[in-house]
Amino acid sequence: MDLASAGLSEQPFRTHGKPMLTVPYASHREALKALRQSIQAPDGVVLLQGPALSGKSTVVSQFVDTLDAECATAVIDGNELNTAQLLQAILRQFGYELDYNSANELFGMLRVFALQQAARHQAPLLIIENAHALKASALRTVCELAELRVRQASAIRTSALRLILVSDRSLRAIASDDLLEPILERTTADLHMRPMSSKETSYYLQQKLRAAGSLVPEYVFPGSVCEALHKAAGGWPGIVDRLALLALAKASALPISLEHIEQPKLPKGTWDETGLEATELPGGSPTDPPRLIVSKDGRPIRAMRFDKPRLLIGRSEHNDIAIPSRFVSRHHLLLVRNGSSTFLMDLNSTNGTLVNSKRVSNQVLVHNDVISLGHHRIKFHDPYATSRGTLDGMDFADTTIMKTLEDMRKLLAQENTEILPAASADSRNKNKHSA
Repeated sequence: MDLASAGLSEQPFRTHGKPMLTVPYASHREALKALRQSIQAPDGVVLLQGPALSGKSTVVSQFVDTLDAECATAVIDGNELNTAQLLQAILRQFGYELDYNSANELFGMLRVFALQQAARHQAPLLIIENAHALKASALRTVCELAELRVRQASAIRTSALRLILVSDRSLRAIASDDLLEPILERTTADLHMRPMSSKETSYYLQQKLRAAGSLVPEYVFPGSVCEALHKAAGGWPGIVDRLALLALAKASALPISLEHIEQPKLPKGTWDETGLEATELPGGSPTDPPRLIVSKDGRPIRAMRFDKPRLLIGRSEHNDIAIPSRFVSRHHLLLVRNGSSTFLMDLNSTNGTLVNSKRVSNQVLVHNDVISLGHHRIKFHDPYATSRGTLDGMDFADTTIMKTLEDMRKLLAQENTEILPAASADSRNKNKHSA
């Protein structure tokens, strides 16, 4: 069927180049928000992962379009690039005319450029798509770039280059810890694209048809066909586009019927490789408890739901989350849950608590916040926690905080009593005679 016969003035489901219309959905909005937040973080690295056709490139493109023209930005396809090729591609996008060929000279040029920009509080942004397909030498170079630091007027050393790595596979699962350590240490957002829901798929299809000229998109793709397209595509937007395009091409008349829908083999989500699928799957409602994902040196070691009024974290085994590390105090921090909000309190710990690389004494947590305790990280997952606000603005009454602290003091007092050695019969008799 040609486009005019379907009531369309242009192709709504483009499979190459920039899409005619970007239709947001939950995972798209979450990823876009995290990318925007990463621009503000002085040491932030974002890992954006998802299978082919999961919408990563659309998110990156929309994000880049919103950046200030003064922000030096390079978007590189890392597929099969070695060190020299990677550095050449980056420098060209930063506006350099290249007269050098050696990797050392190219790296030196990029290093000077990044340090100069960062010293002016304009650290350049490097986005590498297909980061999983970089050659090992190029990946090591990316890690060296991640370690570049510049000292600001405040004497604080910040990263000279902001990084967003985009991959069709889980970056944590495909590389050794030693190779990616400089990147994993700086990671503030480890994002995995998720498919659209059935409702989102229907909205996605109808909005694209309407933008392409259809007056009644529900007639082109009836509800049953939208549901079948969602199921056949697994909710992945790029696959939805391809199946919708094929269905239009195969049909001879409207409406499109179920027999026109292909049934392709579907990719798995990149979260499958992390072992956290059950924990990190989105959805639910604002009343669902947040999720906490604990990792050490970039490797997930525990995932749990925060379904209690409060949660104590520290080195002692009496904590709700015990972290056996010399960098963690016996009772390091407390998380308090009140209504739909979560509040973090540092308990005067020796080494302090960092949230998104910034030291805090108290903090209202939002989705994808990363709490750092020494070599350990705790990722806070609550898609409905979108506003940091203030303590008063988050409905944390003083009485709630004081009651929580009083409960904690009782717990600590009980713990201190339990660890005292029990008095023996001989010692009691001895004390009795001495009295």
